[in-house]
Amino acid sequence: MESSDKVVETVIVGNYVEMESEGKPNNTDIKSKISNLFWHGGSAYDAWFSCASNQVAQVLLTLPYSFSQLGMLSGVTFQLFYGLLGSWTAYLISILYIEYRTRKEREKVDFRNHVIQWFEVLDGLLGKHWRNVGLAFNCTFLLFGSVIQLIACASNIYYINDNLDKRTWTYIFGACCATTVFIPSFHNYRIWSFLGLLMTTYTAWYLTVASLLHGQVEGVKHSGPTKMVLYFTGATNILYTFGGHAVTVEIMHAMWKPQKFKAIYLWATLYVLTLTLPSAASVYWAFGDLILDHSNAFSLLPKSPFRDMALFLNLFLQFITFGFACTPLYFVWEKAIGLHECRSLCKRAAARLPVVVPIWFLAIIFPFFGPINSSVGSLLVSFTVYIIPALAHMLTFKTAAARENAVEQPPKFVGRWAGTFTINIFVVVWVLIVGFGFGGWASMTNFIHQIDTFGLFTKCYQCPPPPRSPPPLIPQVGAPSPAPANITRHHHL
Repeated sequence: MESSDKVVETVIVGNYVEMESEGKPNNTDIKSKISNLFWHGGSAYDAWFSCASNQVAQVLLTLPYSFSQLGMLSGVTFQLFYGLLGSWTAYLISILYIEYRTRKEREKVDFRNHVIQWFEVLDGLLGKHWRNVGLAFNCTFLLFGSVIQLIACASNIYYINDNLDKRTWTYIFGACCATTVFIPSFHNYRIWSFLGLLMTTYTAWYLTVASLLHGQVEGVKHSGPTKMVLYFTGATNILYTFGGHAVTVEIMHAMWKPQKFKAIYLWATLYVLTLTLPSAASVYWAFGDLILDHSNAFSLLPKSPFRDMALFLNLFLQFITFGFACTPLYFVWEKAIGLHECRSLCKRAAARLPVVVPIWFLAIIFPFFGPINSSVGSLLVSFTVYIIPALAHMLTFKTAAARENAVEQPPKFVGRWAGTFTINIFVVVWVLIVGFGFGGWASMTNFIHQIDTFGLFTKCYQCPPPPRSPPPLIPQVGAPSPAPANITRHHHL
């Protein structure tokens, strides 16, 4: 949330009229300079760091699991394909945001103390029914996205310290993640986004190098794909991986010049692919089918200081990503109870706490790290960030007048409006059939299998069984009893 005392100036970029807050306040004293350096982010670089660090996070650890389900060739292909598809729909969301904001600012609407969200964009462009659909899918996705981060925290810390089970670690990290209520908005994630990307990079290259140095396990097999259920479960996990742009509107609104966002997600995706492809391929090459029973890649690598460092960094990254997923939910809740424009950070933080409670509870009910990603990907991500943006873009610009007066015209290399609509139709059909249809069937089948195998509220999902103590010695019937120690000593004397 930007503070209300900032000067507003009008900036005209092409057809885009932006009431831009002064994101770069006066740097007259050292305190302001330090605050601006670490706290007040709104540049294109800040947006790139936010997109790149938020895109993979804990999914980085489950991609080898997806490769074991898909096989090497399909795993690489789906990463490239869904990376491109995700970048396209992120571009559509950015165009719709700019269209909505421009229309509102022409009506002299002031957004200085209000964060625009995706459901409000749908409301302004297409009406209340689209708003309700967008709000339902977006909030549910972000809710379970936060749940997944919390589950990942417990899963990772267990491999550092297994004195506590994963459920107990979930209790602890639920309380830790609740501190994100004190971060006002995405405008204030500057240092966290930068650190998050460094942590992602270290973790990815640790997985790559450690797997290559470890070498292939004895008798390694690369059987995937073997079953349709596993194949489409793995594919929907990758769909989820590159569907992290449910917070695109909030990230754009935190920018000083949101019209610069259009290609940022694509560049972020290209960088992320340099992390996900080598790491997933290397772990799968080294361990093969063993990964099918180890959805967290860390569980297969030997304990070492480098692994512990990667675990700690990934743990902190998941804390940051929890904040990314939960902050839009905080905004929705603030707007519902009338506190969104409140200037008191403490009041807003206290009001946000009830949002964390259901996340905490769901993470304890469904601790299925890995399978839950695919279920969320097929049922929620498919609509939230693929189907709904593509349909909304086509309906917003369905008339010739709307296309002619659009703030942003489609680029030539995609074929202008005809090419854009063709790509949108392909996205809707593909994701509806493959992502939601086959993916939903496969991921829910696998998810139900996890419930049948481990049960709800399972204490320690996929934990190794405790070592068995040797059975007590039972003396045979008729065998002479051993002599007491003092009698034995007397005999030898």
